[in-house]
Amino acid sequence: MADDYDYDLFTIGAGSGGVRASRVAAAHGAKVALAEEHRVGGTCVIRGCVPKKMLVYGAHFAEDLEDCQNFGWEIGEKTFHWTKLRDAVLADVDRLNKAYTDTLESHDVEIFHERAVIVGPHDIKLASGKTVTAKHILIATGAYPHVPTCKGHELGITSNEAFHLDALPKRILIAGGGYIANEFAGIFNEFGSHVTIMTRSDQMLRSYDESLRERLLHISMLKGIDFRFNAEFQSIEKSGKDCFTVSMSNHEPIEVDLVMFATGRVPNTKGLGLDKAGVELGEKGEIVVDRFSKTNVDHIYAVGDVTDRVQLTPVAIREGQAFADTVFGGGDPVAVDHGCIPAAVFSHPPMAGVGLTETEARQKFGSVSVYTSDFRAMKNVLAGRDERALYKMVCDGENGKILGIHMIGPDAPEIMQVAAVAVKAGLTKADFDATTAIHPTMAEELVLLR
Repeated sequence: MADDYDYDLFTIGAGSGGVRASRVAAAHGAKVALAEEHRVGGTCVIRGCVPKKMLVYGAHFAEDLEDCQNFGWEIGEKTFHWTKLRDAVLADVDRLNKAYTDTLESHDVEIFHERAVIVGPHDIKLASGKTVTAKHILIATGAYPHVPTCKGHELGITSNEAFHLDALPKRILIAGGGYIANEFAGIFNEFGSHVTIMTRSDQMLRSYDESLRERLLHISMLKGIDFRFNAEFQSIEKSGKDCFTVSMSNHEPIEVDLVMFATGRVPNTKGLGLDKAGVELGEKGEIVVDRFSKTNVDHIYAVGDVTDRVQLTPVAIREGQAFADTVFGGGDPVAVDHGCIPAAVFSHPPMAGVGLTETEARQKFGSVSVYTSDFRAMKNVLAGRDERALYKMVCDGENGKILGIHMIGPDAPEIMQVAAVAVKAGLTKADFDATTAIHPTMAEELVLLR
């Protein structure tokens, strides 16, 4: 397309957004190159949601093997081998890394397995010393884990390293109140570690409905997970060969075998040379873009976590697709709708939500109607597990339009995917009421809410 440049598009970062954008742009006929200094696949595939979900699956067997006895199964002595699961997960990560690489190569995307930085308006320099030019540049470098600054912070790990542990810790302190902290807390707890979550806030998972947050906290405490709220790091010190003493505000020191930081993620823009091209950054270092993912420089775009709009893999993929269709598709510009995005926490049990929480709905609409179902899943009843699910529907009090759906319980994220379609489509409580239930299922509660 562009005779004056080496490439029509040069993408920096081979995560979900960068890979999708590069593949689609190439399919539209663009000459595309991509640089990735780590592994093709990015955070989600290599060190994030995909391997983490595999650990979640592995952790579920701890309760399943216990519960199955009431379903007639006799299980002998149970032994869990962490390294066997770890190695199986990492092997599948290798498979996905190759699959992503093969997909790009099959679309004639040239891959540079090295770091790339911008050294001029259209110029990109590779770690090998080679400089190339591109008509359009896409930044898709994602984000990296934030590490608190305190004495001894270098003694802790992040979620990046959690997948590579040689052994499970007997005692682990996880810092953070978001989904990464709560998911890993559930994983390590089911594997037999004693887990303590500390957060500087007085609550966890602040973006989720309060009822669900309270239910997860209650269940997590019953499972043996400890919580320390309003706590900030003061120091981390070695107190033995393989243990640490953590001092924090408002609480007594705690001795653990591993400290893990899950305190948010920072847009990965440092050292990319964005200043050379005059790209505007926000207060957190994020790349500022418009609704079409364009920066203040006409030919430079950014998608995914590096923009800090919504740090979710499916959002990055949609942004990458929209960018490629807009710039290289030849049709009308395409913008991603960042409203009403469903999300889930793969905790134990999992929770999911879409739309407005009850508090948000009352603040925005005033008159709202709330419908709930608080029940024990059939499986939990027979297993003798006193763990209750909670479904909640928030509707406009005037016309019954569904403003939000929130749930915690077995398979909540799977059910939420379809429920989110209904909320996005603007359906009402009456539409759900008019739908016949599939019985017996967890999901039928959505059409039986009172």
